[in-house]
Amino acid sequence: MISNQIIQGSIEELKNITKVDFGVFDLKGNCAASTFETSEEEKGLVMNFAASPADSQVVGPHHLLKIVDEEEVNYILDARGLSDDAYMMGRVAVCQIQNLMIAYKERFDRNNFFQNLILDNLLLVDIYNRAKRLHITDQQSRVVYIVESGDRDELSVSELMKGMFSTQNGDYVTTVDEDSVVLIKALNEETSEEELETIARTIVDMVNAEAMINVRVSFGTMVQELKDVSKSYKEAKMASDVGKIFYPEKTIISYRLLGIGRLIYQLPVNLCRMYIHEIFGESIPEEIDDETLVTVEKFFENNLNVSETSRQLFIHRNTLVYRIEKLQKATGLDIRVFDDALTLKIALMVVNYMNYLEAEQK
Repeated sequence: MISNQIIQGSIEELKNITKVDFGVFDLKGNCAASTFETSEEEKGLVMNFAASPADSQVVGPHHLLKIVDEEEVNYILDARGLSDDAYMMGRVAVCQIQNLMIAYKERFDRNNFFQNLILDNLLLVDIYNRAKRLHITDQQSRVVYIVESGDRDELSVSELMKGMFSTQNGDYVTTVDEDSVVLIKALNEETSEEELETIARTIVDMVNAEAMINVRVSFGTMVQELKDVSKSYKEAKMASDVGKIFYPEKTIISYRLLGIGRLIYQLPVNLCRMYIHEIFGESIPEEIDDETLVTVEKFFENNLNVSETSRQLFIHRNTLVYRIEKLQKATGLDIRVFDDALTLKIALMVVNYMNYLEAEQK
């Protein structure tokens, strides 16, 4: 439903142009918006006209007209003036408000449509029928982005996103919960993974610059049909969840680039426990000190290169070798060997996943 504030702004603009005063009332005579002082007498006048079958009525300086939406009277407009111009300007105002009502209702319907679409709440036939009625193209490349902020400023983020991405370009911004804003972005078929990440980077930078809010952006894969938008949304949601567990330092998470984290995320907990026990026995990775864990992560980042890792950690090469050998004694794994490095990498990720699940259950 269109807000009274929107109606007020519209009739004030019309008054500035036409020099005619306007008032908009509900069917009980309550004033929704007005450019003049209203009275109890006018309230009764409006109620009597609302109950009559007439579409318009002139009572002294009051030119009363009904504002109709889908053959139902929603408001009564009062255009004040003694000349015929007041009546004509009243007709113009009625037309303006009716068009605004249609536009805002369509906007609400589109929001409702996309919310149900990404949550898989629509039958296939309903998707295409409603899309046609709402003038939404069904054959269009699209991808879903989920934008999350840590300080519950989703309203600010949502308004900012609506300013960045226009429905005229086929982009739609909606929400499905209080923790995130969803962008359904229209694309060209040739759009690359790098371009998708550039869009995500633009969102992160713009929200930070305009609203001083730090956000995380996750996105799914590109789909070609409207019915598959829910698939892209589920992928973006998984990217968000997996990113929080395995890549907490990243602000942009792509489903396509989740790698082994996506596989671990889908493993049963019992299987994870069995794997950890097989690798470490009773000596679980929590017993490894933070210094060693940092060394391991940096060693992995540098593709098992001892020289480059020691340089970036600002330690002597022999010190790094000592730490690696100390880890080998504790775990039985020599991370200078690719197979052992891979085993430890997966094991540490599994431990992070199990810790995440335990924290969620508390």
